[in-house]
Amino acid sequence: MAKASELRAKDVAALETEIKDLLKSHFNLRMQRATQQLNDHSALKKTRREIARAKTILSEKKGAAQ
Repeated sequence: MAKASELRAKDVAALETEIKDLLKSHFNLRMQRATQQLNDHSALKKTRREIARAKTILSEKKGAAQ
């Protein structure tokens, strides 16, 4: 799990790739849940929050650039 300070240190392109990776991870967790293979159900909530955290920092950086 990446902390907000670690995400703020990244540039916009790195944040976008981080979000893409998190979305893929979240999709895989959803598929595991659908096939009853998911053991840690809290992982879904954690990845959702990480995605939101990364998107928030990305929008802050894009807003500051304008």
